[in-house]
Amino acid sequence: MVDAITFAKSDEQTMLGSTVRDFLEATVDFDAVREMSTTEDAMDANVWNGLAEMGLIGLHIPEQYGGAGFGATEVGVVFQELGRKVAAVPLLSNVLASTAILSAGTDEQKSRFLPEIASGETVATLAVYEGAHDRAPMAGEASLMSRDGGWVLNGVKRYVTDAPNAGVFVVSASTPDGVALAVVPSDASGVLVAATNSLDATRPLGEVTFNEVSVNSDDVMADASGAIAAAMDMGVVCLAAEQVGGAQWCLETSVEYAKNRYQFGRAIGSFQAIKHLCADMLVAVEHSRSVAWHASATIEDAKESAIAVPLARSVCSDAYVKAAGDTIQILGGIGFTWEHEAHLYFKRAKSTSLLLGSVDSYRDRLADAVGI
Repeated sequence: MVDAITFAKSDEQTMLGSTVRDFLEATVDFDAVREMSTTEDAMDANVWNGLAEMGLIGLHIPEQYGGAGFGATEVGVVFQELGRKVAAVPLLSNVLASTAILSAGTDEQKSRFLPEIASGETVATLAVYEGAHDRAPMAGEASLMSRDGGWVLNGVKRYVTDAPNAGVFVVSASTPDGVALAVVPSDASGVLVAATNSLDATRPLGEVTFNEVSVNSDDVMADASGAIAAAMDMGVVCLAAEQVGGAQWCLETSVEYAKNRYQFGRAIGSFQAIKHLCADMLVAVEHSRSVAWHASATIEDAKESAIAVPLARSVCSDAYVKAAGDTIQILGGIGFTWEHEAHLYFKRAKSTSLLLGSVDSYRDRLADAVGI
């Protein structure tokens, strides 16, 4: 069991959050984000390079593999700030891929693959879904067959996060001995990447086809079902923190607008309907903040995380979607326009509620964990 959880940030965690927030405030330009949201391969190179310079891309990766060696709580602090600015960077994909490698790889494989991921030199992503994210993310129909001392990979992976920008795919596939993961460069012969239209183009998705792709035996990690599950849970923790950051922006924006927008000679925040929306938003944000922190603090405890992870997925997804929608209502006409940032948050809220498994599937998992 984990020790008693402290829900207050340490001084170091507070400093980390402040540093990332200051950097993002100075670097993220919403006009540029809007422009990127119309492309198929959105990626803010300035933010990505800055995160790399600060050593934050490999924050969760052990030091012996080129990372900083911090835990999931520190990763959550970074993702909360990224979510607050809807930053278009592939950090979620890198976390998913590196967590899978950490869980399934040999020491030699970790030493070979992780340093480039930790430095930000390589964008890696986990390719495990062959249909909508509400289905089980395992091997599916993709297969790895032994041939000439190596392996040959065939299959199609869909809705792969940051596929258009990825340099490496960590791909799930079936073998005669079970589910395995193969590390495949995006420029390998037989790999075809096609961008997928999505609601939130600031986190691009893609369909990746693997057609007779040769894979070295040293690049295959066997018995990977547990590693995929671990990567999904880590991804959910990151998304939950990101959702908290986005919902916090919605709350701050709504309150500020309600205080300064006047109708009938009064600030609209004095109207009961607006008061109730803002109050409910505050409760939802604080609730989601607590469950997201709990999930990040307990992810190493299998018994506790069986409850904490699906709880965070459910609470934080619902809170963000509701907060983003209510923000548009409070803002009124301006909230529906392209010029205001509210639509970026609403799209991010809706898309994150669908990534890595539906909220309903996690509620089913939570019910099973508590014996309902």
